Amino acid sequence: MAAYKDLVGQKITKVTSNPGEPKTGQMWYNSTSGTLRGLGIVSAWASASPLITGRHGLAGGGTQTASAFWGGDGPSNKTEEYNGSGFSSGGNLPYSAIFLAGCGTQTAGLACGGDPGPTQVATACTYDGSSWTGIPSLNTARSRIGATGITSAALAFGGGNPNGVNNSEEYSGSSWSEGNNLNTARRVNNSGGGPQTAAIVAGGAPGPSPSTSTNATEEYNGSSWTTTTNLGTATREMGSSGTQTAFLVSGGLAPSASTTCQQYDGTSWTTLPAALPSAVNQHDQEGTTSAAITTGGNPSLSATNELTVSTNTITAAAWSSGGNLNTGRQDVGGTGTKSAGLAMGGRTGSSGPFTQANNSEEYDGTSWTEGNNLNTARGEGSGAGTQTAAVYFGGAPDSNATENYNGTSWTTSPGTLNTGRSSGASFGASYTSAVFCGGYGGARIANVEEWNGSAWTNATALPEARYNAGGAGIESAGIVLGGSNAPGGTVTFTTSVEYNGSSWTAGGTNTAALEGQGMNGTQTACISYGGPTSLTANSSTYDGTTFVTSPNMAANRSALGASKGASITNTMGFGGSTPPNRQMNNTEEFTSEVETANVTDFTTS
Repeated sequence: MAAYKDLVGQKITKVTSNPGEPKTGQMWYNSTSGTLRGLGIVSAWASASPLITGRHGLAGGGTQTASAFWGGDGPSNKTEEYNGSGFSSGGNLPYSAIFLAGCGTQTAGLACGGDPGPTQVATACTYDGSSWTGIPSLNTARSRIGATGITSAALAFGGGNPNGVNNSEEYSGSSWSEGNNLNTARRVNNSGGGPQTAAIVAGGAPGPSPSTSTNATEEYNGSSWTTTTNLGTATREMGSSGTQTAFLVSGGLAPSASTTCQQYDGTSWTTLPAALPSAVNQHDQEGTTSAAITTGGNPSLSATNELTVSTNTITAAAWSSGGNLNTGRQDVGGTGTKSAGLAMGGRTGSSGPFTQANNSEEYDGTSWTEGNNLNTARGEGSGAGTQTAAVYFGGAPDSNATENYNGTSWTTSPGTLNTGRSSGASFGASYTSAVFCGGYGGARIANVEEWNGSAWTNATALPEARYNAGGAGIESAGIVLGGSNAPGGTVTFTTSVEYNGSSWTAGGTNTAALEGQGMNGTQTACISYGGPTSLTANSSTYDGTTFVTSPNMAANRSALGASKGASITNTMGFGGSTPPNRQMNNTEEFTSEVETANVTDFTTS
């Protein structure tokens, strides 16, 4: 038997505290706790960023960190791409369908079949990572179909509505040909895995709904299907991923919606101790048995979950509750960080005309404390700087006032805005370097002004007038997202604009672009959150190129206050409004995903 040192390259050492960054395979004796310790493997599902558009009966292809999902209820033609952090919009399918099939990768995917209503179709197409191209149709039109393989060697099987079918077809990259049939006819709802020559399918529904589920499992060798070990629990409408010798199915109806995950090793099935966070069916699953992703589900869910099997424990990014403002309000200005924040002005009242507030409050990461008031009461203003060195400017009604804060009191600055306005977007590095963009000054405007600590100077205007947009970044590298140029709060702008200190260029597009949202971070790493009534809990992050979804806030809100901490990790949102015109006082803080070593005690027996 090999010695531990020969296997790992080091001895089991005696320590009084655990190593800061243990190596995989390393073990040590902790003399303080009297335990033999090391990194243990943990298998767990964790919530991830949601789909932009919730749906069930969708299909997809790819891995946990690079996948695409398409179709679904509606019926839908939407495609969304996942990069391991969140979803962004991809090219639309050439047809809309629910219960279609998918396989391949994010940049080489295949879709086929489905139900666009009122009849099933044989349509098929491929995806190159940006757009879809039609390919020859299936020989047999069907929905609730399964598919696996790649775009040049795909396999489509089962399906049907209302009764299951046993058809099996192979795609060569240019045409479909009939293969040998499944032994058990069934509607498989995209539950399959493996390459064309070594595929697997499990479970499904043989007959019309309401239907019993089957536990039949079959393997394909490139020419025929062979019945193998039955699925542990008969289930239909599951998600699945993996290969013939390492296959994972999740959720489904058995007979009700389930959280159960079952894994196949090529010989037998095992129920995993790691169950889904919540029961789901008619979802899609991609990846492997150790790195899977599920998304969507019935009814029209947007929830996404990731399975990780590693020596690290992953705590998903999330919003959590912080301390409440002493005075609930909307259209409140904000700056600072989530551990040292500042709330400025705002509006109170249950309906218009609202009362302009002069309240100023400081946040220490736990609770808000009343500070000295602004000299001029006003909401819908903007701010920049830190908790002890801030500037607040603009506001309703069409104010040009600028005030500076030194951590104790507010001083009115002689430097006033050239154009008085409210509801503009702001960004800046400090209280002596800020940019105020757009807003409302009797009409929606495009004016941009820069602040140097004592005076405002007109700068290059926004490409288009807008108000109620969000802003992040510094004076020489800023970004403005969302907003409207129309009365009534109609969100018009989905493409962001970026500022380099002298001119504006188009940035990334966010199809969930908002109006009245909070925004924090830099031009190349920022987060947008909250917004109008229909999107008030949405959150998304930007990497300088693409906006992707991130975990939603807990509370729906618009016209909220936001930190300006120049880092996503310093993000919080506070106050705001939720229908019907109710001012909020609660605070939410954002925490990014965290990975920690899973240190475990071992026994010597």
